[in-house]
Amino acid sequence: MSEITPATERKLRDAMERLLTGTAVRTDGRIIKENLYREADVSRATMNRATTLMDEWSQRVDGTQPRDCEVESLRGALVDQAMQIKQLRQRVRELETQLTIAATSVAELHVANQLLREEDPTRNVTAMTRAPSKPRPS
Repeated sequence: MSEITPATERKLRDAMERLLTGTAVRTDGRIIKENLYREADVSRATMNRATTLMDEWSQRVDGTQPRDCEVESLRGALVDQAMQIKQLRQRVRELETQLTIAATSVAELHVANQLLREEDPTRNVTAMTRAPSKPRPS
């Protein structure tokens, strides 16, 4: 490190770790140099004088995906929720099928009951009554 105190180095290292682990306190957590010096509560010039630390920052950050824990956990939650939505939609389809079957069965049973009770208003058939039979001569 050139021209920074051990206390400033500690502030920058702690800030770098907070940013890389997604536990930023003073910034929005994006892994950019501006957030590094703000998170460490030092000036940009002070950060730039910490050449060894800045080289380490470049090695850990450049060319890699952000390691923001919150972003990663949200991506994982999104995948889990997408799977849950898929399962729930399948379950809804199964239940709709069962409901259709049940409704059809109830309707058929209702018609059968009406026919058994001879209460079907759509029938054009009237029940025939038999005339009492006359006794046959013997």
